[in-house]
Amino acid sequence: RNMSSAGPEGRKKMRECEGLIDSLVYYIQGAIADHEPNDKATENCVCILHNLSYQLEIELPESYAQSIYMQRRNISSNDKTPGCFGTRSRKVKEKQQDTPLPEEKSNPKGVESLWHSTLIRIYLSLIAKSTRNYTQEASLGALQNLTAGTGPMPFAVARTVVQKANGLPSIRAMLHVSHPAVKKTAVSLLRNLSRNTSLQSDIAREVLPDLVSVLPECVPGSDVACETTASICYTLFNLTQSSSHNARLLLGAHGLPKVIAISMNDSNIFSKASRAASVLLYSLWSHTDLHSAYKK
Repeated sequence: RNMSSAGPEGRKKMRECEGLIDSLVYYIQGAIADHEPNDKATENCVCILHNLSYQLEIELPESYAQSIYMQRRNISSNDKTPGCFGTRSRKVKEKQQDTPLPEEKSNPKGVESLWHSTLIRIYLSLIAKSTRNYTQEASLGALQNLTAGTGPMPFAVARTVVQKANGLPSIRAMLHVSHPAVKKTAVSLLRNLSRNTSLQSDIAREVLPDLVSVLPECVPGSDVACETTASICYTLFNLTQSSSHNARLLLGAHGLPKVIAISMNDSNIFSKASRAASVLLYSLWSHTDLHSAYKK
């Protein structure tokens, strides 16, 4: 667990270690099957996998990059082959967003397991069943890492979490835990998920009222709580920016007074939370059909 947080070279060596990732996944599967999601070894295993999923899309070897970004449709030889290292054009990105990943391997090995739907479901199961805060945070954090990029892998993982594995109810429950780091990571994951336009209506329906309910009445004092508040505002921004319906949901959940109060907090006018609330307000005002409702 300590070695897995030793930086890019350490992560690379551990991902390449034959049998290591498979063993960690095998142990966690056994713990869940035996109804033992709270033991310390499971926590350690999940924390290692969380660390090994960090910067995964960027740090993958080129051989994996080419198989992941392989297109199902025929691409003309004039098109640039997309890689994983930030050089993809907007045109290629759009093509990847439209095209699903190749069929998953039924028996993934090693690093392939890190983004496989089997492990995604394991994380969601631990979020739902474990009461250890570190296990919850690491499971949420691994999903946050896997959904953080802009390529097809994060997009596919997000779709699996929301639509195929029905993960939103488990994530929503984490918004209401008392542990600030767990709540912060849950919100950060939702912020990543909310960037996908095809998932926004599902996310808004499932968790928008909960996001509003955990918004504080003003800018919070602690750094973690302030960062969480900012993340909530940016998640709401993603959900409402192009949807008047979702903006109306926010209004109906009594979110507007909270957002206004956070944006106008004089002592913290330059805080992350105040800035994020102001961005959200500016976006909400763009829905001209709601102006009369806002004024009321």
